[in-house]
Amino acid sequence: MKDRKFRVSEFIHGADYNPDQWLDMPDIIEEDFRLFVPAGMNSATIGIFSWNKFEPQEEQYNFAWLDQIMDRMADAKMKVILATPSGARPAWMDKKYPEILRVSSERVRNLHGIRHNHCWQSPYYRRKTQQINRILAERYGKHPALFMWHISNEYQGECHCDLCQKAFRDWLRKKYHNDMKLLNHEWCTDVWSHGFGSFDEIESPSNRGEHLIHGMNLDWRRFVTEETLDFFQSECVPLRELTPDIPITTNFMGQNMDFNQWKLAPYMDIMSWDSYPEWSMGRQQDMDAAIEASFCHDRFRSMKMQPFLVMESTPSLINWRTINKLKRPGMHELSVVQAIAHGADSIQYFQWRKCRGEGEKLHGAVIDHYGKEDTRVFQEVSRVGELLGKMQTIAGSDTDSKAAVLYDWENSWAIEDLQGWRSPRLYLETVYQHYKALRKLGINVDVIDEETPLDKYRIVAAPMLYMLRSGIAERLKQFAAKGGSLILTYGTGEVNENDLCYLGGFPAEGLMELAGLRAEEMDVLCDGEYNGIRLSENNKIYQADSYCELIYPKEGCEVLAFYTDDFYAGKAAVTRNQWKAGACFYIATRPEQKYLDTLYQQIAQEQGMELLWGILPEGIDLAVRRTETEEYYFIMNFSGESVQMPLPKQLQNSSVFPDDKAAKEIYLEKYGYIILKN
Repeated sequence: MKDRKFRVSEFIHGADYNPDQWLDMPDIIEEDFRLFVPAGMNSATIGIFSWNKFEPQEEQYNFAWLDQIMDRMADAKMKVILATPSGARPAWMDKKYPEILRVSSERVRNLHGIRHNHCWQSPYYRRKTQQINRILAERYGKHPALFMWHISNEYQGECHCDLCQKAFRDWLRKKYHNDMKLLNHEWCTDVWSHGFGSFDEIESPSNRGEHLIHGMNLDWRRFVTEETLDFFQSECVPLRELTPDIPITTNFMGQNMDFNQWKLAPYMDIMSWDSYPEWSMGRQQDMDAAIEASFCHDRFRSMKMQPFLVMESTPSLINWRTINKLKRPGMHELSVVQAIAHGADSIQYFQWRKCRGEGEKLHGAVIDHYGKEDTRVFQEVSRVGELLGKMQTIAGSDTDSKAAVLYDWENSWAIEDLQGWRSPRLYLETVYQHYKALRKLGINVDVIDEETPLDKYRIVAAPMLYMLRSGIAERLKQFAAKGGSLILTYGTGEVNENDLCYLGGFPAEGLMELAGLRAEEMDVLCDGEYNGIRLSENNKIYQADSYCELIYPKEGCEVLAFYTDDFYAGKAAVTRNQWKAGACFYIATRPEQKYLDTLYQQIAQEQGMELLWGILPEGIDLAVRRTETEEYYFIMNFSGESVQMPLPKQLQNSSVFPDDKAAKEIYLEKYGYIILKN
């Protein structure tokens, strides 16, 4: 299967538009089309939850309203991202065909309602989704307003019905070559007399039954991933057949762990995701939210190594957190610039107009219940539209990254499932630490998984790489051998891809030789409990928390820092081992951010990488996008206070984009930013 690719030629500024909610109020729809212009909208996503309007009774269709909307969109020269409606179904369908409804892990079949309440395996539902998608493609495939297909909405969840049980067993038969002995070995079922005599004895994980066979849990998650992919591909069949030139995407949720998002990426023409950072919860929270947002942006860009789309965001507030704060003035524009800086080619909102009822009636939108354009939010959206119009030369441009952070979906599943260490495991939080340290150097960073090629990078950080999938250890060794700097941490290389512990010592699969050490025991610290590390070069002490692994360096491995406390005081905590033309750093504990910042600066300098400001001030984000002729430096201030920075020599011939005035200094107000063209 060839990896599909598509790039937009201009920035998309749009929103989820639900005219089907307002068909009884045509004056509202008239006002919508008037307001698209001052809002600077050039696109709309339509039809995500419209199945009940498309097909109010089985095979009784009504597309007249959508015909009118599509024609008006074309007249307004707006792009339509047309959605397939499989994310939610009409009630008649579930009543007539209850096989569609999901069964929980407790083996209870759901009632009609909510979203994504469908069985991935249901033959009827697959037929119905293909049928409605074919009708949409036949009716609108050549419509001048059609720009892109939006498949379903925020894929999520799993089903444990009889159909899925059979499919899971068939999947296991294929993976384990119909060999029960092999399956029992890979799942280590001799523990607790867990052995299976046939595939028909296997049930999906449930708290009512088996859920402590970690190999089985991993395989279930992999199976659900393949189910999700297969359902996605099934939806695409009529669209690929009838509209082969219309690109396809689906909107992912940032950290949804239900399935491995990387497995769907090759089948997308362009990646898209729904971005909802937790802004405006305080100065430190804003800086943390900025890191988390940029991390997700970089991950979705890295999935296809090309620009991506922000399919949903909010211009104001959301409705589903415990505390739902407004975005402060200026924060919306800053968050838009951040998305663009990290590779987004769209800013789209959920939604255009607030709905009158149900759970999302208070979720932020461009148009609120007041209904007019003289609101703070509308004016901010309008300014974003103007800005994107001025920035069109950047659309479609690339991001060149020489550093990467490895964050693997399956490794995350394994870590969260393990019994031991501490809770919470802090895998994602630890990855954020290392990502932040690289981002504070002002260099572009890719967020990759274990299957991503490493050839283009000089620095690769692989925190808590607990599970080694096939081939990753060898690729890491080759990366370092060719001159790369590899950073490993505590908990590395303990289990294989089926969650079996390696024998012979950790980190396994040749990483012990690469790191120049053996890891023996893992001490964990309580919340609020700390150890320390003392640097070899200057005796400076930094705080460490959560994990303190006991490691034993081999001859030739340089110790960069020692533990300061407990029975392992004076033992190695951070090491560097030369490996052919490169080096492997091993961080056996979870040190404070200041130490990681300093260490990564040293590593980058060792690699000869250009650092314009050394370590950036706290809360400052710097990212670079490149066209064939220009570089665009995005410097953004999430610190919550004004910041003044010197203009490095490398940027002294730059101009401030998009006004093209000469850059003399960098002064950023609270929530301010500057874009330099070089």
